[in-house]
Formats: sequence, structure tokens, C-alpha cells
Amino acid sequence: MPVPRVAMLPEVAAQRRALADLLDTVHRDEWTTPSLCHGWTVHDVLAHLTLSTRQSTAGMVLGILRARGDFDRAEARAARERAAAHPPGVLTAQLRATAALDRRVGLSSPWDPLVDVLVHSQDIVRPLRRRLPTPQDLAVPALEHVWSNAFYGRPVRRLCGVRLVATDTAWAEGAGPEVRGTAGDLLLLATGRSVSASAVTGPGVPEAAARLRS
Repeated sequence: MPVPRVAMLPEVAAQRRALADLLDTVHRDEWTTPSLCHGWTVHDVLAHLTLSTRQSTAGMVLGILRARGDFDRAEARAARERAAAHPPGVLTAQLRATAALDRRVGLSSPWDPLVDVLVHSQDIVRPLRRRLPTPQDLAVPALEHVWSNAFYGRPVRRLCGVRLVATDTAWAEGAGPEVRGTAGDLLLLATGRSVSASAVTGPGVPEAAARLRS
């Protein structure tokens, strides 16, 4: 039996469909709202989410070369180009149509699609003041994946000096004054979103905010 390329694919597909359903309610003037992903609009983030099942390895490498080796710049350019080429309704339909496709970008981990949809869903919905809960049984494996991962900036090092404690499950990591939040909030913090955007609390919040700024 072949090994799935996307970890927890049924759950990833369900999250993609849930986001697509929510995006059907977004008004025309809301698509230019700045997302939690710095420099990206809500429309840009949606475009990025449709790339994970469409972007080829060769295309990704070419984009990185065009961006002089800067992966983040390459991904931002690809998202903006796709957003410029496709209106939100088309992108939402594409997200829904390929929600269960067992495909990921080359060189990525099987767990990256899960992190991608959980984090970027919140990048979209929180600035729009919508609500799309992050299931803690999905947030925990996503946290475990990103915690010491160099691709995500090694949160174990970046947030050294504070202890992250989930309020909705038994997950906790680090040492120092506590930063508390749901597993979904801690996932946002671990992937570089601000303490205000991630809605965390506790005596370790000032230190966490300082470390994210640096």
C-alpha cells in the first residue's frame, strides 16, 4: 500500500473545505485586507494555499533562483502573481476542488500541508474578524513538527527563555515564564505571528514578543 504524501490527508482536506466554505462569505472589499502574514493580503494567502497542490518542484526552484535564493520572497511573488491572475471566487473553487489531493510541493515534509492550512487559515480569518476553530488534535502534531524545524526558524531557539503551555491540551515546551494559549494560538506564535495576533497570555508574553521582534 503506497505511503500518503500528505500526512493526515483526510483532516487536511476537511480544513481546506471548511476554509473554502468560510471564504464564500467574504465580501469583495475584504479581499485586500492585510493578513497576519506580513505584506500579504487575504487574497494573496488564498492564492498561496492553492499552490501547494499545483506548484511543481522545478517551478519552485526557478522561483527561488529568481528571488536570488530567498525562499520567502519567492513564495510571496508566486502568491501575488497567482492572486493577480485569478479572482478570489476561482481560487476558492480551486481550493475546494483539490482539497483531498495527495500532493505536496517537492522538498517539503508530509506534515507541511497540515501546518500550511492551519496557520494560513488563521492568517485569513482573524483579520477579517471571522472564526474558524483550529482543532487541538491537529494543532498538536503541527506544533511538534515546527518546534525544532529549521524551515520554521527553529522556534525552540527563537522562543528560548519562555515556556509555551497549551490551555486546551497537555502540550507544553520550553523553560521560563509561561506563555499560555490554545494549541492553535501557540502554533501561530511558533510560526512567527505576533503575540497580539495569536491571543496568548501569561507572564512570558513580553519576552516572547521581544524575541519575535528580534
